[in-house]
Amino acid sequence: MDGFRVVICGGSIAAVEGLLRLRRLVGDPVHVTLVAPNDELRYRPVAVQEPFSRPAARRYPLRKIVRHTDAEWVQEALEWVDPDGQLAHTGEGRAIPYDALLLAVGARTEVPYEHVTVFDDAHADATYRGLVQDAEEGYTRSVALLLPEGPAWPLPIYELALMTAERAVSMGMEGIGVHIVTAEPEPLSAFGHGASEAVSELLESARVVVHLASRAEVPAARKLKVQPEGRELEPGRIVAMPRLVGPRIRAVPADHDGFIPIDELCRVRGLEPRVFAAGDAANLQIKHGGLGAQMADIAADGIAALAGADVEVRPLRPVLRGVLYTGAEPLYLTARSDDGRVESEVSRDRPWPADEKVVAEELGPFLRSLG
Repeated sequence: MDGFRVVICGGSIAAVEGLLRLRRLVGDPVHVTLVAPNDELRYRPVAVQEPFSRPAARRYPLRKIVRHTDAEWVQEALEWVDPDGQLAHTGEGRAIPYDALLLAVGARTEVPYEHVTVFDDAHADATYRGLVQDAEEGYTRSVALLLPEGPAWPLPIYELALMTAERAVSMGMEGIGVHIVTAEPEPLSAFGHGASEAVSELLESARVVVHLASRAEVPAARKLKVQPEGRELEPGRIVAMPRLVGPRIRAVPADHDGFIPIDELCRVRGLEPRVFAAGDAANLQIKHGGLGAQMADIAADGIAALAGADVEVRPLRPVLRGVLYTGAEPLYLTARSDDGRVESEVSRDRPWPADEKVVAEELGPFLRSLG
């Protein structure tokens, strides 16, 4: 195990989860290098609350995390990989040797439509607070929220809809029209039918109109056409989630959208057994920090086994856990898949610690220890 070199690329939840788990499994003998250009780990899932004057996304210095895990930090971005030479190349021209490589670099975002505001969780206040204020003061009477087709985490679009409707009512602005356009067959269908029913009841109570199995066309400002029904709307504001595309790393396999194909052990197909991927960069359809953390755990187990640790490596069996902010009491959703069937669990009571919007075995306890 001594001298085994691990390179983890990315500064996301998945990257840090993998780093924490690997260090717990193998201790100090393995040399770990984190390649990440960002200064901080940003707890992005709570950012959707910021425009509503609720707690902002927490930030944790990567330097502190790296120091805690006794890792080396290269503050640069990954540019390309040389699988034959086992080298990770950065944009600054550095070549970092590895015996195992974890790619957790995240997805890239694109603007999905013209004539819309794109919700950016890195700047949630800038992209949505003005809309909230206009709704509070009665200047905006209708809002359309669009979820583009393709890989995504749909929860935020429903949170924005419910919190916007609740805020308008709380300010005495009855009758604001909130529409969601999504390709999903049911609201939050990834969580199963039971969860969809519970969310549908919330949406109906809030008078949010959901256009399911639909796609949006935005031919001009404040012009929205919902297909295939052909319904035309003229909302006061149109906000879309960004379209997600893969990172397309040179010499790393990618699907048609640029995402990295992985097997059930989170190894990159065609680059087994030394290269792994986790988080939004991988080709799973659902993009979520909790799922990324599960993938990182599986990858870290596999890397520890490669390094010689006595670790049982089990295949990925995704469990989706989500907290749906509503403007009132949150709804806790869990989905487990078994032979193609999705088992839903819905609760108003917290099934996990209150400060965890992302449930991660290593990261959750570690962040709590930081205070």
